[in-house]
Amino acid sequence: MKFKLLGLKTVIFGVALIASIALGTLGIIGIHDTTANAGSNYVFPKNQYGQTYGSKLDATSPETVPDLIAAVGLDDIKGYVKRTDLEQPFPKTPQEAIALNKQNLAHPTHEISLYDVDGKTVIGKFIVGGGTAKEFTAKAESDKEGLD
Repeated sequence: MKFKLLGLKTVIFGVALIASIALGTLGIIGIHDTTANAGSNYVFPKNQYGQTYGSKLDATSPETVPDLIAAVGLDDIKGYVKRTDLEQPFPKTPQEAIALNKQNLAHPTHEISLYDVDGKTVIGKFIVGGGTAKEFTAKAESDKEGLD
């Protein structure tokens, strides 16, 4: 009987953990109130490599978040982070969710590259997790002088 109860607690914990990771992932990739953008057809500009770039606040859904998200890195350097660098893997099992949670608890922050608008040139580092988010808005590549 005790074994069954322990198994049930583990399953409940695993499901809760998977749900919290999923909700956290949705928050990271930009689920937010889009009433300001409701009905807008904002088109993100593209760089020379075909990557869209700009503020994730201009996205109307998670699917429309740009490839390069405007961000402020270490030393207040303005640039872009790759959307794919921010995405977290979705656990397939409760055991995998527990392992990911332990990993995130052991290392709550990590660095990713901060890029120029070309998405290739690394101009700095961006810290993911454990702090206050800063974001700048870039509407077009012609605004690039504002990045300096």
